[in-house]
Amino acid sequence: MKVSYHGHSVVRIETDSHTILIDPFISGNEACDLDAGSVEADVILLTHGHNDHVGDTEEIAKRNDALVVAPNELADYLGNKGLNTHNMHIGGAHEFDFGKVKFTQAFHGSSYTEEDGTIIYTGMPGGILLTIDGKTVYHVGDTGLFSDLKLIGDMNDIDIAFVPIGDNFTMGPDDALIASDWINATTVVPVHYNTFPMIEQDPDDFVSKVKTGQGLAMKIGDSVDL
Repeated sequence: MKVSYHGHSVVRIETDSHTILIDPFISGNEACDLDAGSVEADVILLTHGHNDHVGDTEEIAKRNDALVVAPNELADYLGNKGLNTHNMHIGGAHEFDFGKVKFTQAFHGSSYTEEDGTIIYTGMPGGILLTIDGKTVYHVGDTGLFSDLKLIGDMNDIDIAFVPIGDNFTMGPDDALIASDWINATTVVPVHYNTFPMIEQDPDDFVSKVKTGQGLAMKIGDSVDL
């Protein structure tokens, strides 16, 4: 299984039989190296409904006939647009043919802003635990620091965790270091930074301070094998 990072919170997981995208914010994201008009995926996982996470889901899903797995209200919203969706909610897990998905809590917001400025409520935000062939990827999603991250770390053997460090809208580096200790992943990758001026951070400084597991500042397009 190959796991790659593509800027902001975009993560791609490739197995022998599936390509999975998490939060495919590609168009309008100068930090992303993917092309929304050609990228392939048969599964899209969404943490919440903000535009910088839903991104190009509709175009990618329709072109690839991809399954979209998302929190309940967001899945309803996208299903009404004709996408093939699977509704889930925090605390729930489901075994798919590509692996097991479980949604964790995240302390954030979740809404989608239409082109005319209309704001659509899209339910609770979440994090995603994805387990494939005994390996677990934890996309923490957009969140502040909360103590149940330690419980999540205690309950799961996490191989790689994608942790937001941007501050202002999510955890900043100091809180993300505490979260990383609690999550107790083998590898910790900072995400959700440097896309906009408001969330500029130094990922190398962050990973140098990670004490639990290995900190890894993945450059755009970098990948690791699990």
